Amino acid sequence: MTNTPASSSASDWSVPATSTALLTDQYELTMISAALADGSAHRRCTFEAFARRLPDGRRYGVVGGTARVLDALERFRFGDPELAVVSRFLDERTVQWLREYRFAGDIDGYREGELYFPGSPILSVRGTFAECVLLETVILSILNHDSAIASAAARMVSAAAGRKLIEMGSRRAHEESAVACSRAAYLAGFDATSNLEAVRRYGVPGAGTSAHSYTLLHTAAGGPDEAAAFRGQIEALGVGTTLLVDTYDITEGVKRAIEIAGPELGGVRIDSGDLGVWARQVREQLDGLGATKTKIVVSGDLDEYAIAALRAEPVDTYGVGTSVVTGSGAPTAGMVYKLVEVDGIPVEKRSTNKVSRGGTKCAMRVARATGTIVEEVVYPADAAVPEVGGLTARPLMVPMVRGGVREPGQPTLAESRDLLADGLVSLPWEGLKLSRGEAAVPTRFVS
Repeated sequence: MTNTPASSSASDWSVPATSTALLTDQYELTMISAALADGSAHRRCTFEAFARRLPDGRRYGVVGGTARVLDALERFRFGDPELAVVSRFLDERTVQWLREYRFAGDIDGYREGELYFPGSPILSVRGTFAECVLLETVILSILNHDSAIASAAARMVSAAAGRKLIEMGSRRAHEESAVACSRAAYLAGFDATSNLEAVRRYGVPGAGTSAHSYTLLHTAAGGPDEAAAFRGQIEALGVGTTLLVDTYDITEGVKRAIEIAGPELGGVRIDSGDLGVWARQVREQLDGLGATKTKIVVSGDLDEYAIAALRAEPVDTYGVGTSVVTGSGAPTAGMVYKLVEVDGIPVEKRSTNKVSRGGTKCAMRVARATGTIVEEVVYPADAAVPEVGGLTARPLMVPMVRGGVREPGQPTLAESRDLLADGLVSLPWEGLKLSRGEAAVPTRFVS
């Protein structure tokens, strides 16, 4: 993916071929039109992205998509194709303002891979009202999606207890969101994806061998020929491949697979039936055939609960599809993007069940000497850092954009993946439970 660097200079007003400017809601633009007309468009403001609560039953959230937000910001440009759309309902002054639009403000936020809790100020966007409000929809669409997928995937990683996970949900998602899902799952600790665009775009390791259709293909007048399918796959991919053994009879399939590949076969995959029962039977059968190193891969409507239920079984790898790309029942993180400060004056929403806290904020995470998190502390950005006694405190918000330009040294996907792995270890033990409960870590707001 090629990105055009952000710039506020008139000489760099080229529009990327993949502009993100129309990934927005119409009312963002009509608000700008009104604000330009009444003179309020250029008031200095702070907007914050946060979640009022976690999805039902969840004890923590994972920040996902931050790097994709910064990529989208660099391509947020209005060229002639974009202006042709908005000029249908906007006045000429607003259209001209959009033609020259470049975000020139500042952004601080939680690094990708950080945990978050209710009220965490995940992203702080500062600039004029017009330049900040315009980014609301694209920021939320990315953060809400990627954080939801990463949060669900992290629960699956914990449930797998060190065993490998392959994301294979592309056919259950929109073709573009499938790529983002693969990235988010890898961020959370999945080992590989079946999606090749995610391999190309983000460097996620790829995985995949064959489906039932390849086995069924080897059917002639005399009937199915599973052995021919296995031979064809092994000849093409080598004995290290994984053979799908449940197209017909699993026991016969395993026997046939080892007869053809030998005891060095890489793996067998089971995609149906009672996976726990079959995993035990297949492991015993493989060991009896001398294939003690052949791995067992299971797939088929798995989620974190099914993975946890299989923890005691001899499963080596889980293939997860629908549940991970749909957030396992929580397809959005429920984040909002609210105006919290205008010209240094805190502002807050007081609507029922939609209250916001005014003022630009900072946040830190407080932990014991052992590393276990005790609380999240959110405090005014212009106030002194709160005292935490004998505990340790780590600032959570880092500079991401200054003057419209992305700050150097942003974490790589691999670094964000490591950050999340460390964060999960730091949760109180009950935070990793799959049962319903309160957020694993309380958030304390300092006035």
